[in-house]
Amino acid sequence: MDGQPLDLRAPTQFFINGAWVAPKGGARLDVISPVTGEKLMDYPEASVADVDDAVAAARAAFDHGPWPRMTPKERAGYLRKVADQIEARLGEIAESWTRQMGAPITLTRILAPQNVTLFRYYADLIDSNSFSFEDERTRSNGGRTVVAKEPVGVCAAITPWNAPMVLLTYKIAAGLAAGCTFVSKPSPETPLEAYILAECIEAAGLPKGVFNLVPAGREVGDYLVRHKDVDKVAFTGSTAAGKHIAAVCAERLARVSLELGGKSAAILLDDADFAAALPTLMMYTMPITGQVCFSLTRILVPEARAQEFTDLFVGAVKGIKVGDPSDPATQMGPLAMGRQLERVQGYIEAGLAEGATIAIGGGRPAGLETGFFIEPTVFTGVTPEMRIAREEIFGPVVSIITYKDDEDAIAKANATDYGLNGAIFSTDSERAYAMARRVHSGGLTINGNIIDPLMPFGGVKQSGYGREGGLEGIENYLETKTIHFA
Repeated sequence: MDGQPLDLRAPTQFFINGAWVAPKGGARLDVISPVTGEKLMDYPEASVADVDDAVAAARAAFDHGPWPRMTPKERAGYLRKVADQIEARLGEIAESWTRQMGAPITLTRILAPQNVTLFRYYADLIDSNSFSFEDERTRSNGGRTVVAKEPVGVCAAITPWNAPMVLLTYKIAAGLAAGCTFVSKPSPETPLEAYILAECIEAAGLPKGVFNLVPAGREVGDYLVRHKDVDKVAFTGSTAAGKHIAAVCAERLARVSLELGGKSAAILLDDADFAAALPTLMMYTMPITGQVCFSLTRILVPEARAQEFTDLFVGAVKGIKVGDPSDPATQMGPLAMGRQLERVQGYIEAGLAEGATIAIGGGRPAGLETGFFIEPTVFTGVTPEMRIAREEIFGPVVSIITYKDDEDAIAKANATDYGLNGAIFSTDSERAYAMARRVHSGGLTINGNIIDPLMPFGGVKQSGYGREGGLEGIENYLETKTIHFA
């Protein structure tokens, strides 16, 4: 991995009904290097005819195939085989992630094994006494009732470009464990990890039609969401796209789960140890160049200690090494694509226009004239009504916001349409816990920022609904059936 870079193979086919098949259309998609701005490769885009074939294969596999009728133990055996296949290709997964969207190789190597963890976790979950697909209960009159958990059916997994395989694996591992079948539509900018997963599933010997892969853009993706034979849509991406998908699914009452945007706050209480909090803030305010939904992009600090924190944080940000993400010494790579660079630059201009002050950053790093690089940027003098404090930027831009007291801190933390993640730092964990219960978000960490694939993850408000990971992750893919014995 530290020698010559991996020779990325351009995909040429789709994986449908257990076989690699030629495209039925002639459209092509480009993968652009975020480091150079030049084309890395092009590959075929699925047409609606390809999607019809994929959905038909998943439908037949669910309605007539063995997968949903296997015992949980049998499905668990297949999931473990998939995990083994993924584990053998972790280096390739990490480098594909880095090359396609610019995440630093040191980080992708650390995070890629989560894919193995998820498959093994769900295999162990359904192959144990900790989860049951049947619960026998006694009715009020003493009669017998069985409450059964059954797979929801054919699922469309639509995933974004920022963490292509991990966000796909959250869905596929849990849904396969439940007994569902899938049609995967990865982001057109980052197709390679979905192809790796398809190859791993093929090598593991899963029945044909259980997993199908049709990469495509927005229009074909919309066709998949509207398809009458898709029972559920599992989507991770922007809030705007999530609202559209929710509306489409509502028209036909299709099941849907949405993991969307975030504008998460890190609250440093007046007794917080700023130096102890700094490593977490350095890692999670701008991870993967800020292109992560759970980033702690708003830092709330007490007015009396604002300058103390600003000096500490800005001093640390100065030391971030921005550069080629394939270099193990790089801490921050480029933004993933040109439109992301334009978006982030627009928010920086908006912050200045609304009266905030740039404490550091705001421009292109010296010596990086090509690609989609931007400096890590910190704003001070930010107020809750500013766009940079309210809207998800999805770039390395952090707002420092001051507060008067605990009530003011909670009010400002909740002054957002989002509710995905958060953190509270204090030397008094019980005080921090009491505040955590009042912050409107799907998850929080006290004195850190923990995202554990074995625990539920998801949001409230415009950050979506449904949970991925943990026991709740498999519940996403199950329907409840009540069977009474008269």
